[in-house]
Amino acid sequence: MSRALQHGEIIGLVKPAVDAHTLGLATVRSLLGDCGFACVDAPAHINALVDRPLRSEDVGVIEAWVRSAGVTRLGFSYRLDPGEGVEKFERLVWALGASALLVDRGGPIRSLYFAGLPEACRAAAERLGDQVVVFAGDEADHETLLKLGVPPERITASMRDSAAYDEARLSFGREVLTRGLADAVRPRDDAAYPGFGTRSDTLEARLTDAHARGLGPLMRAHVGPYDEDRERAVRQMIAWARMLAQAGHLDILSLGTSQLTQSHFGQDWSGLANGGGVPIQNADEYRSISEAALPMLVRTYSGTRNVPALARIHERELNIAWHALSFWWFCSLDGRGPYDLAANLRQHVETCAYIASTGKPLEPNVPHHFMFRGADDVTYVVSAVLAARAAAAAGVGHLVLQTMLNTPKRTSGVADLARVRSILSILRSSDLRGMRITLQPRAGLDYFSPDLDLARSQLAAASALMDDIEPSDPASPAIVHVVSFCEAAYLATPPEVDESVRITRAALRHYRRLREKGEIENMASNAEAAQRQEVLERDARLTLHEIEESVPSPYSAEGLRLIFAAGFLPVPHLWHCREEFPEAVRRQTALIGGAVRVVDDAGKPIPTAQRVAEASDIARRLARADALS
Repeated sequence: MSRALQHGEIIGLVKPAVDAHTLGLATVRSLLGDCGFACVDAPAHINALVDRPLRSEDVGVIEAWVRSAGVTRLGFSYRLDPGEGVEKFERLVWALGASALLVDRGGPIRSLYFAGLPEACRAAAERLGDQVVVFAGDEADHETLLKLGVPPERITASMRDSAAYDEARLSFGREVLTRGLADAVRPRDDAAYPGFGTRSDTLEARLTDAHARGLGPLMRAHVGPYDEDRERAVRQMIAWARMLAQAGHLDILSLGTSQLTQSHFGQDWSGLANGGGVPIQNADEYRSISEAALPMLVRTYSGTRNVPALARIHERELNIAWHALSFWWFCSLDGRGPYDLAANLRQHVETCAYIASTGKPLEPNVPHHFMFRGADDVTYVVSAVLAARAAAAAGVGHLVLQTMLNTPKRTSGVADLARVRSILSILRSSDLRGMRITLQPRAGLDYFSPDLDLARSQLAAASALMDDIEPSDPASPAIVHVVSFCEAAYLATPPEVDESVRITRAALRHYRRLREKGEIENMASNAEAAQRQEVLERDARLTLHEIEESVPSPYSAEGLRLIFAAGFLPVPHLWHCREEFPEAVRRQTALIGGAVRVVDDAGKPIPTAQRVAEASDIARRLARADALS
């Protein structure tokens, strides 16, 4: 069913509501836009339909959307359980056939696309044959476009060519793999400081020890098995925690909990749908996992309901290494929590004050969530700074700065360096009331190939990129969030987590040796990275200045809501609450030269000064209206 795209065709994109992963669709949308083809996102009610068995009346609802939107190709993305993904897609295909929407029945839809995990893609191809073109996430940009049916002459040369820096890092990653450098990595000796490996241990003590012994960054990895049998999943998590602790490679266990753990902790879950992650329901289970994990430190997700209360439970039962908050996210804005944006921000700012009282660090999970929804590089930087300043205003004394690289995956390495360096530069020159900043970079969710050997090389290449953020500082980064190499194919178990940590350590050591010998470029003096940072940092500082001039109490919950509502942080690919926040979704973005820019209808970049001036006017108007209400 693969046919060449014609001028004027429209590609519809469907994503089941239960799947929170949006980045792959954003990438496809951007790629097709660069080639002159339009995409339309299915509205929320269409996405929700394919989460359940379809009724006869649902067929007409789907048909009405397809015809009214002018859809001629239909893409479907589901990156959770492979069996569920194919089942949901088959429901959609059945509905299209029942309403004669496919081209072989005289309908408008000329091609179907399925994007999912490799196992799901294989199953979809086996069941549906040439009805569907499948995408496992491993395709290069030009391969993706060809499979979508884009004529070769419409694909730009820049899409086919990789940047020299990115090619060099991937070549380095292959060298790490072929030489087996990770095999030589051994567990580090336990520290001897008082409290090590006990329930009174702290991140600060662990960081101080690692720095004093020259051990390099602490390693954190995310782990959370899911099973429909809840108690079996918890038992498996306890066993995995023991395995990782005994292996001795991982420093910080990041506990990946389920959606109901975050929203209904300690409550009756009967009849409630749950999302992926370990389904922890009570405090005893938290404590059992944390004890099994010793001597590792433990951290986990915040709640999406009663956020301060769950933070207190995490403090008491986990001795949590640091707390994590997403501020604008995990609420009605992204469909992952029950609160509206205003209530969510109030809960998070209140939780910041509690975190400050504990003396524990805070990790804002912020900039990458904006990027998942189509934000530009300026928004990446500004959102990180806003979250840090809000935390400082609440009294938080230590910030774990998580920065997700390779997001979207077509981002160039030098653009990533400019982003993170800009954040660090602005924060270090800000009045943060003495707040400590600890850098924690990570590879992107959408970056890794399902080809496991290629993914291992990509992990090493991403590790090199992390080390190039501050190549002159041997203590940076202080923490690395290790994304396991197999995540694009299947859930990482302890052996894959340990191997990923060893690859990361080996890559960092080898990369630093090569830099010392002058065999690789020292990116501290790379002119392109410096020039990109200069422009990006200037635009981010301008945006922050305009925010502080036009938004009353910008680092309060209401101020952060107003910043979003006024359009300072554009998210054109937001799936939820679009009518509530029209200014936030009004602008479009595009990947230009490896960086994401805000563009006009013709695809031309809009100057930041122009955009933020308009947002400032809107903010003042909204603030006046709020004052009168």
